[in-house]
Amino acid sequence: MVDKANGKFTNSSVEGEDQAVRVILPNKRKGEMYGVVEKLSGASHLTVMCEDGFTRISRIPGKMKKRMWIKERDLVIIKPWQFQSEKADVVYRYTQTQAGYLSRNRLLPDVIDIFK
Repeated sequence: MVDKANGKFTNSSVEGEDQAVRVILPNKRKGEMYGVVEKLSGASHLTVMCEDGFTRISRIPGKMKKRMWIKERDLVIIKPWQFQSEKADVVYRYTQTQAGYLSRNRLLPDVIDIFK
């Protein structure tokens, strides 16, 4: 959600009140979640360790393929497929600065917080 007054993203799930957040967060209503890239498999496929403890094969959609390069140990937002839960699509990749910000502000689950 974007606050119209200052143009920042807000997260209403943290401590029950609106707090300004500088990065995009996963939309839990759409089923999006955090993940850390473990391995590059080639042909736009990745192995991602997700916040729910499962390892999923994720694919990079065509609109992200040439614009955003993804490496191992990158923090990403993924959206699992509804009909095959062991596969997912990559929605967004965080920069190292953004991942450090999320880690410092304790917005990442402990399962995937490797940025301490």
